[in-house]
Amino acid sequence: MRLPRFLTPRTVVSAHCDLPCGVYDPAQARIEAESVKAIAEKYQANTDPEFRTRAILIKEQRAELVKHHLWVLWTDYFKAPHFEKYPHLHQLFNEATKLAGAAGAKGQVDPAVADQLLGKIEEISKIFWETKQA
Repeated sequence: MRLPRFLTPRTVVSAHCDLPCGVYDPAQARIEAESVKAIAEKYQANTDPEFRTRAILIKEQRAELVKHHLWVLWTDYFKAPHFEKYPHLHQLFNEATKLAGAAGAKGQVDPAVADQLLGKIEEISKIFWETKQA
């Protein structure tokens, strides 16, 4: 079925993201990952069982937020041309979300794992800002 001529778009536009780019920023994931690391350090320095229980709960919530923010960047901001220019980007996101997940910072209380996560987020951030400059 063809649209009537008056309903046919006159201007075709495209954008590389779903919303104005100002809404995307890897800093959101980084801030939550920094919280995960700080909580892991506080957990290691404290032997109070109630404190440790609360720390684990909060750390797991923050790790889940890291995953959320990374997924938003991966699925909503980055598009095919970015993945063509940075062929390792899918792998980088996969590694970062795994480090935030149950096998990583969410499932452990090791500040070193949080450091690895922060390193992956920094790599993603570098690529993100390069794409914003283009």
